[in-house]
Amino acid sequence: TEMKNCSEVTEFILLGIPHTEGLETLLFVLFLPFYACTLLGNMSILVTVLSSNSLHTPMYFFLGNLSVFDMSFSSVTCPKMLLYLMGLSPRISYKDCVSQLFFFHFLGSIDCFLYTVMAYDRFTAICHPLRYAVIMSPRVCVALAVGTWLLGCVHSSVLTLLTFTLPYCGPNEVAHFFCDIPALLPLACADTSLAQRVSFTNVGLVSLVCFLLILVSYTRIIISILRIPSAEGRHRAFSTCSAHLIAILCAYGHIITVYLQPTPNPMLGTVVQILMNLVGPMLNPLIYTLRNKEVKTALKKVLHRTNHVLVI
Repeated sequence: TEMKNCSEVTEFILLGIPHTEGLETLLFVLFLPFYACTLLGNMSILVTVLSSNSLHTPMYFFLGNLSVFDMSFSSVTCPKMLLYLMGLSPRISYKDCVSQLFFFHFLGSIDCFLYTVMAYDRFTAICHPLRYAVIMSPRVCVALAVGTWLLGCVHSSVLTLLTFTLPYCGPNEVAHFFCDIPALLPLACADTSLAQRVSFTNVGLVSLVCFLLILVSYTRIIISILRIPSAEGRHRAFSTCSAHLIAILCAYGHIITVYLQPTPNPMLGTVVQILMNLVGPMLNPLIYTLRNKEVKTALKKVLHRTNHVLVI
């Protein structure tokens, strides 16, 4: 009987953004340009990195990876949210809900791992410049990228299995605009304390380890930069690293606010998630292009070639 009752939930209803009844059209008009800019900006970075020989270096290889994952990360939740705001059905099937949760945490964790790898890349470039080409060889870069994908898959698989091995046989209204752990666990028809503890530990451990590795890398980087005799050299090194630091602060602020609070605030969590799903991936191309002359120069060349082809 228990298994029969537990199999009744075949879909969930996403209740959307709290306290926004009647504002759906306004929010759609507000959010759609953000999502479009996210796709356009990150695609521009990716095309620029791929088409510019001067950017075929480890730093920009990882930046290209970050652009792919930012586009994908935003696309996990935003299209469904925009369709809901247009007045289409807020229902999501059980399988789609599982997929959404898996890919949200898969891509989100890869971002954390990529930031860590990018910090190591900057550490190697600034602290060991003579050995940089050997340490960050193409084979090593590919191995590090694949490693981030595998770690992200393991991390997300654990969270997804913990969430969906629980029985869901009662209410199916998710008090959120997408399927995520804090919104789904209250709907389970069983004790969720183990899932809560393990998910808290999993997210917390991944975030803490990545953050400590980034902190160690940048501590060494700052020490090395301060030893550079010329002011121009120090400014160039700080300029290269500052964009990465800004992106890291934005990413970790989101994780702490949503997942690592003992008593999370649902409304605050929703606002932060919207900002990080829409604004964060959109800001990364701006952060990395506005603070980086090489990317700006290469992007201008790509745009010039594109305009020339269109004119022809």
